[in-house]
Amino acid sequence: MADPFVWDEALLRRYDTSGPRYTSYPTVFSFRDDFGETDYQAALARSNVDGRPLSLYVHIPFCRNACFYCACNKIATKATRVAEPYLSRLDREMVLIKPHLDTRRDVAQLHWGGGTPSFLSLDQMSDLIDRLDARFGLSNARDRDYAIEIDPREADVLTLRHLQALGFNRLSLGVQDLDPRVQRAVNRVQPRILTEALLDEADRLGFRSLNLDLIYGLPLQTRDSFAATLEQIIAMAPARISVYNYAHVPERFAAQRNIPREDLPGPEEKLAILRTTIAMLTTAGYVHIGMDHFARATDSLALAQREGILQRNFQGYSSHAQCDLIGLGVSAISCIDDVYAQNPTRLEDYETALDAGRLPTARGIRLTFDDRLRRHVIERLMCDMALDLAALSETFDIDAPRYLADALACLEAPERDGLLTREGQRLVATPLGRLLVRHLAMAFDKYLPRHPDARYSRIV
Repeated sequence: MADPFVWDEALLRRYDTSGPRYTSYPTVFSFRDDFGETDYQAALARSNVDGRPLSLYVHIPFCRNACFYCACNKIATKATRVAEPYLSRLDREMVLIKPHLDTRRDVAQLHWGGGTPSFLSLDQMSDLIDRLDARFGLSNARDRDYAIEIDPREADVLTLRHLQALGFNRLSLGVQDLDPRVQRAVNRVQPRILTEALLDEADRLGFRSLNLDLIYGLPLQTRDSFAATLEQIIAMAPARISVYNYAHVPERFAAQRNIPREDLPGPEEKLAILRTTIAMLTTAGYVHIGMDHFARATDSLALAQREGILQRNFQGYSSHAQCDLIGLGVSAISCIDDVYAQNPTRLEDYETALDAGRLPTARGIRLTFDDRLRRHVIERLMCDMALDLAALSETFDIDAPRYLADALACLEAPERDGLLTREGQRLVATPLGRLLVRHLAMAFDKYLPRHPDARYSRIV
């Protein structure tokens, strides 16, 4: 097994600052509290004119056990019945949205996240799908992308058969690490056989683009222990593998206070884990899509990247064309037309708004021309690992090198350090630069200096 490119550890450490993951631009730290229900309704009306396909995201905040590393908006409980009032309020939110939205548009994407969506009983899953179909009209098209995040401890083969009958065709399974010592340290004991059994059944049922989530930087991990996990994951042959960087922020997430800082791998070991990961997955035939995503060369993500049509949204990378995203549930974010709108992050505030007959829009932002241009720049850089300034000039009717002169000046040092190259008006991230693409994207973020106290995860 050889490294796919020459590593410069000193350079990586120098650029390993904290920064946004750019699932949106502007990021949530720039959303405004004076953005409310009427602003969201106006955005829905504008989106009807353009008629883009719809993407629905449903946040299910419940899970039975709190994993110590988790930074999601979640509620740990073992009582499935607590989901009933939440499902009723989700339906109320749909009812309030529907009069403002042309629901004849195709629902090309559906994603259930959490929490743990597989916390719901099979009947509750059916009920939620029925409500979504009644309000928005779900698709039966073969190219639809209907995905759900699964906790293998909360599902079995009957669950997968039920999900297939409901119309889901893509699964993402949370694994994190297969080392029993690491699993105990993060309060997520999950024998390998659970994951293998679900993968085998999902493959037999015809689910496509199966994804496994891993996390590096967890307590007690070493380069050798994680290599053992990767060896087992590669043998399972999922189409996609996500390897996320653990961000230890115990002051923000109470569950992380159960992880002693001294148990975490140090910076050198963590970098070695990342190096091992990229080398092993590349050798096994996976394409490094960008940041923490890997996919088989024949997978739709890799194909979309080669064709220059890869997209990025709150769920990560997507192979589908741009959709208008409707976020449903506590903390969910919508991206409609030129607007981001976020629901309350506290369940009580979400419930109060809906019980009062109001859309639960807590904050958001309407993008300016400059915001839309920079969003496009950052998305293309993070999806294509390159930026075509000539194409940008044509798309936005500007002189891109002049308009973005300050940002391009910020990239001169990374260019000298070998993180990107210039080919005429085309900027291309090098293999090392792909690892640090978040840093390259930060050069175009005009809001970043306004939020010096914002807590972002480290880049690598």
